Amino acid sequence: MNINLTLLMQAVAFAAFIWFTARFVWPPLMRAIESRRKEIADGLAAGEQGRQNLSSAEKRVADLMAEAKGRAAEIVAQGEKFRSETIDHAKVEAKAEADRIVAAAKSEIAQEVARARESLRDAVASLAVAGAEKILKREVDAKAHADLLREIQAQL
Repeated sequence: MNINLTLLMQAVAFAAFIWFTARFVWPPLMRAIESRRKEIADGLAAGEQGRQNLSSAEKRVADLMAEAKGRAAEIVAQGEKFRSETIDHAKVEAKAEADRIVAAAKSEIAQEVARARESLRDAVASLAVAGAEKILKREVDAKAHADLLREIQAQL
């Protein structure tokens, strides 16, 4: 065997192997590799898109939370305002009721004082007549001296 012929045959076999591999094996491998590369790239893009969506969703949630807190604060402020208005209204009503009660009590006291004075005048007039009877040692007719008694009552 000649080394040259062996070398030549090995070179031909190697060339045939390369041609066969390039023709039948390499294209399906490249398609599979390219398809896998595309799937990985799509997955990475989808992951990045998901991260961006998550970021925008977190921003929207933060905005919604801020808006909800603002609304809650507004509702609390309205509740506080309504409470203070209700308290003020109740105070005004209570003051008016107290004034009315005081006015009624003063009116009743004035009427009681007037009745007491009238009663006292009658009592003093009776005592004056009784005293005059004892002084004069005779009976004084109240009907006959009604004008005199009215004058005494008026002075009292």
